[in-house]
Amino acid sequence: MKIERKQGSIHLKRWLFMLLAVIMILSVFTACGNNGENAAAGQKDTAGSEGNAAGGTEAAEPLDLTLMLPIFKTNYPKDGSPVAAKLEELTNTKIHFEWVPNASYTDKFNITLASGKLPDIIYVGDVKASSFVNAARSGAFWEVGPYLKDYPNLSGAKEVILSNSAIDGKNYGVYRGRALGRNGVVFRKDWLEKLGLETPQTVDDFYNMLKAFKEQDPDGNGQADTYGMVLVKWTGGWASGFDTIKLWFGSPNKWGVQDGKLVPEHEYPQYLEALKFMKKLYDEQLINSDFAVMDSSKWNDPVVNNKAGVIVDVVDNGARLDDKIHAALQKEGTDEPDRHYMDVIGGVTGTDGALHTLPTSGFSGMLAIPKSSVKTEAELKQVLTFLDRLNEEDLQTMLNYGIEGVHYNLVDGYIERSSDTVLLESEVEGLNQMLPFIPEDKAKQVKQTALRLKQTEVQKANEATIVTNPAEALISAVYTQKGSQLDNVINDARIKFIVGQIDEAGLKSAFEVWRKTGGDELVTEMNELYAKTGK
Repeated sequence: MKIERKQGSIHLKRWLFMLLAVIMILSVFTACGNNGENAAAGQKDTAGSEGNAAGGTEAAEPLDLTLMLPIFKTNYPKDGSPVAAKLEELTNTKIHFEWVPNASYTDKFNITLASGKLPDIIYVGDVKASSFVNAARSGAFWEVGPYLKDYPNLSGAKEVILSNSAIDGKNYGVYRGRALGRNGVVFRKDWLEKLGLETPQTVDDFYNMLKAFKEQDPDGNGQADTYGMVLVKWTGGWASGFDTIKLWFGSPNKWGVQDGKLVPEHEYPQYLEALKFMKKLYDEQLINSDFAVMDSSKWNDPVVNNKAGVIVDVVDNGARLDDKIHAALQKEGTDEPDRHYMDVIGGVTGTDGALHTLPTSGFSGMLAIPKSSVKTEAELKQVLTFLDRLNEEDLQTMLNYGIEGVHYNLVDGYIERSSDTVLLESEVEGLNQMLPFIPEDKAKQVKQTALRLKQTEVQKANEATIVTNPAEALISAVYTQKGSQLDNVINDARIKFIVGQIDEAGLKSAFEVWRKTGGDELVTEMNELYAKTGK
């Protein structure tokens, strides 16, 4: 009996060992199968992707992301704040934000690029800037164009905008879509009405409005403490206002065409006339004297705080300013809810009697993905999945307006924002800087007031009067190498001219310096490229 029990025990152990071996082998094959599926999908277990552990019982690991974005306020959403945390939950991510003041973003971008320590997603404000072009050509960023077709929203990217944002025909980021006719003038409607003025139609009307806003006490406090227009740190781009104003005088947009040849804008007499107008505004204190150093995070403050009455910027800023003025007056108990304090126009007519408006390129910068931080194609696809998800209605709404019941309420299907501006700034505003809006803006909207309807009408009407840049799609090797230096020559000279540090002769001397330090080479090359387009 003892022998029989021993043999039975041996048989039992062998059977258990074989069973254990089979289980282990099956486990290995199962694990390999799952890994193979993930590899085929090219994605980790993130929101919107397949690949949870067998049986779906284990939670997917969140995708770690660092984003570098511009901010227009001194207050901004922190990591893990309510809306940021909700975004992480809905996309299965762990996000760190690197916020950079918009006024110094270009400098910070170049420093970050040179350091080699890049985030996973980085906002590129100027896709034709030499620093970015050189980096893209050297292979520092992923070319995302071939991948867009694989994503439900990103596949709807518009071909004309992809072309405008391309480098050598390749797309090194996901563009942020914008209305083509977005630029214009926003101004204090209540001030205009109080002073008995009509909406400006001409450059002279515009000047007279600025002068009245300074001299006729539009805020009614009995003090000489107002001025006409707010300008911010002079970048030479859309933020300066000058790129819109120069068109009113007949200047081209960056480049003009004479006898079939490209000519830089600053060599046109109309450009000089526009600078003389800006100098006149400065001399008469109709603009802020610190425009060359004023941070764009404070751009709206003088208008909201009854110090200035005009901003030349995107027209949709009119409604945002109107909301802020209403919120401020609500706190004082003096708000008139049914009144609009702001108004908008596309521009004013110049000496030729026609409107000339500054177009966008259909996009405002792009979101680029560095290869140094996103190292594999599989990781790239994870990041693109995240960016694609941002284009859904729920996330567009949340990143624009926050969380329902906290930052806004839905009233008859429309957004009604909280009047707590501090709450909105610290938890919501700025997060929309990551939104591509591809193929379109799907977010829930605030109630379409008369002002918001007018903004839409102005943007649409602007498309008929835009002044295009004939060299928009051209990529110059000279500009890639020397563009920053050449731009600085012009920017510095026009600031000095406006504030009276140099006269017209000094300005033209600076233009000659531009020619001798690379401008001649640039003009020659740009015309060679332009000739190849057959235009």
